[in-house]
Amino acid sequence: MTALQKVYQHPLLKPQDLEIIFEAHHKFNFQKGDFLLKKGQVANAYYCVSNGLIRSFVYDYDGHDITTGFIGINEIAIDVASLFRRIPTIEYFQAVTDGECYSIDLETFQGLYHSMKGLNEWGREWMSESLFQLKQRSISMISDSASERYKSLQRQHPHILQQAPLKFIASYLGITDTSLSRIRKELVKDT
Repeated sequence: MTALQKVYQHPLLKPQDLEIIFEAHHKFNFQKGDFLLKKGQVANAYYCVSNGLIRSFVYDYDGHDITTGFIGINEIAIDVASLFRRIPTIEYFQAVTDGECYSIDLETFQGLYHSMKGLNEWGREWMSESLFQLKQRSISMISDSASERYKSLQRQHPHILQQAPLKFIASYLGITDTSLSRIRKELVKDT
């Protein structure tokens, strides 16, 4: 199953709908370090990742880059507010590895979204799941220990631990590189 087939799985999307949706996407390759979106730009598309890893990040008040998310295979790289509200993004989206994705521009997506009931329902469910995941992460950052957050990441997204540099993982977990090293050593001792 291709990335687009995985991303757009929904019972209301008929095979002929999926064919039209897939044809509306444009395949492109990215290299480690490439930016899909930079702070201050207005997003004009979103990206379905078929291979590789992308991270989103911001700079804090001291100028340190803080990873806000990772987007891997069969996931969507998108700045929802920038794309749909037409405002400049405050995040950067950068390739952590070489990879491949499929993009669809806003105008094309909007046309399909308003003409296909199935895509409308898919979008509602995708947004609902994204909001749920964001809420879970927010609560975890407050209520879980750093070790618990790391174990959760290890369990739910092992590919991130395999592909991302430790400094990106540490900032995503809200800890220092040193704390992450200590947690990893303790977990190895416990096994």
